Amino acid sequence: MTPLVPRATLALALLLLPPGAGAWAADVRRGWDAVPAILARIKPPTFPARDCLITDHGAMARAEADNTEAIRRAIAACHAAGGGRVVVPAGVFPTGAIHLKSKVNLHLEEGATLRFFPDPAKYLPVVFTRFEGTEHMGYSPLVYAFEQEDVAVTGRGTLDGGASPENWWKWKRGPDAASIKRLLDMNERRTPVSDRVFGEGHYLRPSFIQPYRCRNVLIEGVTIRNSPMWEIHPVLCTNVTVRGVNVVSHGPNNDGCNPESSRDVLIEDSVFDTGDDCIAIKSGRNEDGRRLATPSEDIVIRGCTMKDGHGGVVVGSEVSGGVRNVFVERCRMDSPHLDRALRFKSNARRGGVVENVYMRDVEIGRVAEAVVTVDFLYETGADGPHRPVVRNVVLERVTSRESPRLLWVRGFEGAVIDGLRFFSVFRGLEGGEVLDHAGLVELRNVTLEPATKTKSLNSRSSAP
Repeated sequence: MTPLVPRATLALALLLLPPGAGAWAADVRRGWDAVPAILARIKPPTFPARDCLITDHGAMARAEADNTEAIRRAIAACHAAGGGRVVVPAGVFPTGAIHLKSKVNLHLEEGATLRFFPDPAKYLPVVFTRFEGTEHMGYSPLVYAFEQEDVAVTGRGTLDGGASPENWWKWKRGPDAASIKRLLDMNERRTPVSDRVFGEGHYLRPSFIQPYRCRNVLIEGVTIRNSPMWEIHPVLCTNVTVRGVNVVSHGPNNDGCNPESSRDVLIEDSVFDTGDDCIAIKSGRNEDGRRLATPSEDIVIRGCTMKDGHGGVVVGSEVSGGVRNVFVERCRMDSPHLDRALRFKSNARRGGVVENVYMRDVEIGRVAEAVVTVDFLYETGADGPHRPVVRNVVLERVTSRESPRLLWVRGFEGAVIDGLRFFSVFRGLEGGEVLDHAGLVELRNVTLEPATKTKSLNSRSSAP
């Protein structure tokens, strides 16, 4: 795309002031000052010192085995006893849907693999779930918990969703279109969720791990591969910790971690190598998001590595309920197949207010499109009455080595993109910036270094 000439709606301030100058630095400090209180509220659940081995309940590490009922028996026994760990020992255990209960930690020992069947019938009967921000009764997520407290998936083992172009992923290539259209129509008409039934004969892929309306959730240590859809998807949850996970899944819509309408979330020390966004923060789509009116808020992301994906940290596009207070620090993002480092996306049907997003001490290697994108022309663009808002976004001590540009910002009349502030170093910039219908963009003490260095006609060598 040819870089746009900034319109009259754009105020671009290149204010080369020393670090810590004035009200700008004070605003940044006040933002990060909220983090200790958020982290104090995020406490991983604890579990009684009790182990229930799935093999004691009939599970077998055999290719022909179906361990679904054995694992459910182990979970039920552990829950009835007051809680503890349901342990998956070393070996490969085929299974269908796993439903966690309160005070149960599904623990995979090193060398253990839960290999999920790619047969949709294994994820029936339908459960209360979400597909791309819209509630419905659909195929069970592979690991699911509904209205539970103190649940976890931990250990050094692997969860393999079994998805491939021959099964779940092929739905993306066509069969799911009619189901999605019907579900979105129900969303717009606010059809009761109990009437939105999308089981057999429909094609809405389930998420991999989905705690729904849960409190005190821990996902730690595990490797996650080959998901039908989004990987880690807490919905309407409070107090969520995702720590030390390794997500490697390159299927369609294979986002790494998607907190949706959730509060007090910590994502740390994890690796995301995905077929879609690495971390994407959501809050419901269109009328469902506005009906529930529950933002995602108070989210801390730190110490993570983002490899392939459409974006490193993303807000949207299902963001109708809003997002606020997101803090990203000490992450590394680098891949020729990573499109953006920080991405915002919405449109006039989804709307949503996104505010107070802070990023600091982040090292960016190569990204394919831009360091930061704000895209309000996503999908249906300006066609709709709900004007999206992105405001108060601050990057400090962020460095990038190589990217086409720093900013790709596209809004439209009536939408708000305001208060994008940068105190960072961006090298290897290859093209012009794209700024359309933006408000105030501030660059203070910033280095912008093109990929091909030039000098003024009047420049002289700095050598004595």
